[in-house]
Amino acid sequence: MKSLDFFIERAGKAVFVVLGVVVLNFLLIHLAPGDPASVIAGESGAGDAQFLAQLRQQFGLDEPLYVQLWLYLKGVLSFDLGFSYRNNLPVSALILERLPATLLLTVSAFVFSLALGILLGVMAAAHRGKFTDSLIMSGALLFYATPLFWVSSMSILVFSIRLDWLPPFGMETVGSGLTGAAQAWDVFRHMVLPVATLGLFFTAIYTRLMRASMLEVAALDFVKTARAKGVPAGQITRRHVLRNALLPVFTFAGIQAGQILGGAVLTETVFAWPGIGRLMFDALLQRDYPVLLGVFLVTSVMVVLVNLLTDALYRFVDPRIEMKS
Repeated sequence: MKSLDFFIERAGKAVFVVLGVVVLNFLLIHLAPGDPASVIAGESGAGDAQFLAQLRQQFGLDEPLYVQLWLYLKGVLSFDLGFSYRNNLPVSALILERLPATLLLTVSAFVFSLALGILLGVMAAAHRGKFTDSLIMSGALLFYATPLFWVSSMSILVFSIRLDWLPPFGMETVGSGLTGAAQAWDVFRHMVLPVATLGLFFTAIYTRLMRASMLEVAALDFVKTARAKGVPAGQITRRHVLRNALLPVFTFAGIQAGQILGGAVLTETVFAWPGIGRLMFDALLQRDYPVLLGVFLVTSVMVVLVNLLTDALYRFVDPRIEMKS
């Protein structure tokens, strides 16, 4: 019951956090110079004042800002995210069409980076001061310091153009007509480069954090007591050191979830991945405010859900932790 009450309370707080993010994003976007009417009028070559006034009236941009905010909040509360100026489609339809691709990319990159980072961190801690430790930590430092766009570009150049091992762009082969297992394999091959390039940066972070956490826990008194009692080293590592060392990694991973979504914008653009990150980038250039706000809303909800999941993982990793708000 305590856990249920805890999550109900956290979910209630999360709703207010998301509403705060919605209001803040709305105000910040409308502080930016220019508006959709100016962009559309400029592209059509009819930038006179009367045409601009008609466009602003059509899009509701002639209303005071507080009225626009109130109308948008009413729409969000009724699950209506507005209408895209450029695509002539509801924002919710655009996002739902692109969201599965983004979830596939970001969840795969998150799991890949977390699993590999924990594994490499444990290996580095187990071989502290040896060649394996130096090799792992040097690689982690290299990928942490290398810009994501450079890694993405070089991976395309090497593995797609030079070696022709993996497809460079898109989510699947256009016009292939594949189905079933063949289609799944095709999508997997397209995923390898964007998932790896997006995940390696975060792998470097989790590796360094996991190594430091493992060494810190291994030096605590209860671990020394277990060794003195003759508990096998493997059991000490699995049941005592590893489970306690995972807690700060999971905490940081929950915080980093938002940055993975941010990194997906660049990754999707470079690899032409058809997700909401690329949709947001195009909407930013086109001043398509409803699409931008819709993407921001969806990503903020995803980050909040990941943090709630992180809290649940605490109980799984260490049941001794009490759920307190």
